[in-house]
Order: sequence, then C-alpha cells, then structure tokens
Amino acid sequence: MAGYDDRDGFIWMDGELVDWRDAKVHVLTHAMHYASSVFEGERAYNGKIFKSREHSERLIASAEALDMPMPYSVDDIEAAKEETLKASGLQDAYVRALVWRGSGEDMGVASAQNPVRMAVAVWGWGAYYGDAKMQGAKLDIAEYKRPSPETIPVHAKAAGLYMICTISKHKAEAKGCSDALFMDYRGYVAEATGANIFFVKDGEVHTPLADCFLNGITRQTVIAMLKEKGITVHERRILPEEMEGFEQCWLTGTAAEVTPVGEIGPYTFEVGEMTRDIAAAYEAMVRS
Repeated sequence: MAGYDDRDGFIWMDGELVDWRDAKVHVLTHAMHYASSVFEGERAYNGKIFKSREHSERLIASAEALDMPMPYSVDDIEAAKEETLKASGLQDAYVRALVWRGSGEDMGVASAQNPVRMAVAVWGWGAYYGDAKMQGAKLDIAEYKRPSPETIPVHAKAAGLYMICTISKHKAEAKGCSDALFMDYRGYVAEATGANIFFVKDGEVHTPLADCFLNGITRQTVIAMLKEKGITVHERRILPEEMEGFEQCWLTGTAAEVTPVGEIGPYTFEVGEMTRDIAAAYEAMVRS
C-alpha cells in the first residue's frame, strides 16, 4: 500500500474536498512547531460512523481546552465527516478529524492571530493489533508516566499528549510487544498508548479511574454494556502489583475496538469467556 501522502481519493479541508495528494499545509504551520492540534479517531461500520456525534462534541471540547476557537459547529463537523466518508466509497473505514492552528501572523508560542483549520480523512484500517485480536496482545510497561492534571489538559484529545505514546510504542514493538501500558504520575495503572484497559477478577471488572487520562468513548460504551449485563464494574485506582491477581484483561478504543490482552510485562492473562463475550457484543453493537 502507498504511503499516507500518496493515495487516490479526497480529504475534506476547510469546507471542501480536495485531492488526497494536494491536502497540504505550510512548513510554518503553528501545530507543527507547538503541537497546537486536536483530533478524533472514529470508525464507520456498514457506512455509519459509530458514536459520531459524541466524537464531534469531544473534538470541539478538546479545541476549547487548547484555546482554539472552533470555526465549525457539531452539525458542520457531522456534515464534513459524512461527505468525506461518502467520497471515499468505503463502508467500513477509519475516520480522522483534525483541528489545528495554521500558519499566519504568529510564529511564537502564542498563536491567537493564526487561523484555526480543520480536515477530515477516511481510509481503510483493519484490526489495530493484528492477530492479537484473537490470541491476546502482549504489552510492555512504559518508561514514562501519564502526567498530572496540573500539568496538561488531560481530558483533551490533543496531539502533543501522544508524544510519549509514540516513544513508548516504538520501544514496545522493538521488544516484540504490541503496545505499552502507562502508569500515572502517582504510580497507578493508567492506560495503553491509544486504548483504555480493563481487568477481570472473580466475575467482576476493574478499570482505572479516568481522572488523569482520556475517558474513551469506547471505554464508556463498554462500561455501559457490562452494567446492562449485570456485571459489576469498579472504576478505581489500581496498583501495578494487583495485575498478578487479575484473570483476564482487554483494551478498548476506537482503533483497538475490544482487544484481549495475554501479557503485560511479567503478568499473564487468559482470553476468557467474559473477554470473548464483550468483544463479540461490541462487534454486534457497532454493526447493528
């Protein structure tokens, strides 16, 4: 497959569809220098974007957290995504909406004079973790930690917050792992580089309290599904050593969907009945 900069198709930019190869920005774009950008990752199933409006609402909230006044409403964003998905000709696809500070009068840290821009791209993307979807992903334990809410806007889906994710995932893949698990600034279990995490013990589910990282839309969906099934869900702070006593584990995220985990560092988990059941139920829900 060609690189992401060299494909046929269209990308929506600032109100119009442009040829994929012509979707470019200037090298002095503020976001490239100061990480002034936010984004959403979404999936379309059978031609419909799952939880589309919630993603659009979060995109605006993330932009506001970075002091970027959005030039588009939720309805505008919804229309842009639908137009781009239709132009792609795909039924099952990944949808990336991106908002950033462009090039303009400011080239220092401050960028109030620069325009806020937006783009939407759509492409085919299979299982994020490959065959781990069946046999269970293997995770490294990241060197870095999720920062305190006193240091960054932790609930914004901001590009700059993924810097340590890229570093940690590269190191994990070099060790033969699919991903890396972060602890938070206090030493509690937090999340993977692009997915939230769940554990099972004695028929109950435990998941880290999302107080210093993104409360994923898929995470919220899966918690609601578990509760509808009558399964007790504990959202709490989890110590790393507790992983030794957990029986099952899975990751959730738009790209990851529901992916079983088989190993995290020295800890091992079975791909058990509850994991398989919630993965199947999620797959059925998004395609219903």
